[in-house]
Amino acid sequence: MIQFEQIVKQFRRQPVLRGLSLSVQRGDRIALVGSNGAGKTTLIRCLLGEYHYQGRIRIDGLDPRTQRRAVLAKIGFVPQLPPPLKMPVGQLLAFVAGVCDAQRAPLEAVAHRLGLDLDRIRHQPFVKLSGGQKQKLLISIALGRNTEILVLDEPAANLDPAARRIFFELLAERQALGALFISSHRLDEVASLVNRVIELDQGQVVLDDRVEDLVDLSSRLHCRIQLTRADEAFARAIRAWGFAQGEETHAWSGWVAGPDRLRFLGMLSRYAAILAEIHLQEAPASEPETAHA
Repeated sequence: MIQFEQIVKQFRRQPVLRGLSLSVQRGDRIALVGSNGAGKTTLIRCLLGEYHYQGRIRIDGLDPRTQRRAVLAKIGFVPQLPPPLKMPVGQLLAFVAGVCDAQRAPLEAVAHRLGLDLDRIRHQPFVKLSGGQKQKLLISIALGRNTEILVLDEPAANLDPAARRIFFELLAERQALGALFISSHRLDEVASLVNRVIELDQGQVVLDDRVEDLVDLSSRLHCRIQLTRADEAFARAIRAWGFAQGEETHAWSGWVAGPDRLRFLGMLSRYAAILAEIHLQEAPASEPETAHA
C-alpha cells in the first residue's frame, strides 16, 4: 500500500532521514516511536508531500509530490502542533469540507462526540481555542472524512480521559481502514492501539516489530479503588478520570477505556503509598457506564 525506498532528507546539510526504506501493508496500525530528532515528523511530512526528498515514496502507486491532491484525499492527518489559523471555526469546517470534497455534517458529528460545543465556538478564531479544543477539532477533521490512511502525530496529547475514550471508540470504528500511523515519544501511550512498532533513530529504522492485537479499542474497564486514607491530590487526579467517591470511606469507582489501562495505572502508581485495593474488571459492551462503589 505504501512504499518508502531509500528516503534521504536533510536540512542545511544536516541529514535527518538516512536512506530509510519501509513497506506498509493494508491493515497495519503502526506506532512510529523514537526520541526527538529521530526523524518521525520529517518522515510524516515526506509522506504528505510537504518536503522534497531523495528516494521514492508511493501510496497505492501515487507520488505524494507530483500527485499531492490525490494522495491527500486518501489521508486524514492530525499534526502534533496545531497550525496558527486565524480562521473562525465555522469557516474552517466549511473550508475543509470544500477543499476535501467532503460533507460537513460528519465532521461536526465527530466533534460533538468528542464533547466539543461547536455552537459556542463557531465564531471564534481557531488560534484562540484551548489546546484541547484545537485537538478535538483537528481529530474531527481527520476522522470525519472517508479516508484510507490515518496519520496521527501525538493525537491524544491534549485530550481529557472522557475524550480519549471517545477517540479510541472512533478508531475502533475505523478498523477496516487501510493503514494507521501514530507517532509518539512514548510507546506505552499507544501500545494498545497498534499491531506494529517501528522505532526510528538518527533517521533510520532500528526496530520493526509486529505485535499481537491485545486490546479491543472499544473495550471498557470498571474500576474500584480503596485508599488507606483520604488524599486531596489523589481526589483531584481521579476526578479528572470521571471517578466518583462511594459511600464507603475512601472508596472510588469509575470507568477506564481499555486502551488507556496502562496510562491509568501509571497515574495510580504515583499514589501507591495510599492504595489499599484496586479491582479492574472488563465490562460487557452493553453494560451502562454508571459509577458504583
